[in-house]
Amino acid sequence: MHEGCSGSFQDGKQVVDKIRMMGFSEQYMPMPLTIDCECGESFEMEKFEDKCPICGMVFGVTPCHAFDPSNVMAAGIGYE
Repeated sequence: MHEGCSGSFQDGKQVVDKIRMMGFSEQYMPMPLTIDCECGESFEMEKFEDKCPICGMVFGVTPCHAFDPSNVMAAGIGYE
């Protein structure tokens, strides 16, 4: 799995699992990002793990990559 800031993830579940393991899932990002959800809604992602308020799709991004919305990955609706 991902090692430091140079690694990569294959899917959003790996991202969310990693930020949960690191203890970052409930922490606020340096700046919010506007995310276009797969359901067609846009929302402001404020934490490293956040979810769409309309459909519940869970999104995650690591702290190293939290400055670019293209690094945010979807983990699945209601992903736990």
